Amino acid sequence: MTHLNPPGNDDTRVIVIDDDRDAAQTLAAALTENGCQVQSAEDGLSALDLIERFQPHCVLLDIQMPGLDGLTLAHRLRERHCNDIVLVAITGGSPADKTVSATFDLVDHWFTKPIDIRKLMQLVRAG
Repeated sequence: MTHLNPPGNDDTRVIVIDDDRDAAQTLAAALTENGCQVQSAEDGLSALDLIERFQPHCVLLDIQMPGLDGLTLAHRLRERHCNDIVLVAITGGSPADKTVSATFDLVDHWFTKPIDIRKLMQLVRAG
């Protein structure tokens, strides 16, 4: 199982990508309160540039976004970074949805909205 926190590193860098600004801010605040360095983006295209600059250990990505959706973004990140970045899908959609299901094949972990912060932090601390 791949974890968010790389071994021996206490400065876990995380990017939260969600077109729902309130959801992204809430998740970013919870991660920050738990010791992570966090940046956020509201769409997949701006996230690509942010990922190159911030070099996160983990990307939490909303699957269903307008424009560059989570599935396409996950494909691009796997092409560029292979498995060097932990990908965590976040969805309000059903696992039966083809886009959601296909995204689950590319990511290391996934959560449904609303995210259980305690479970997410267990994942972060497990590294």
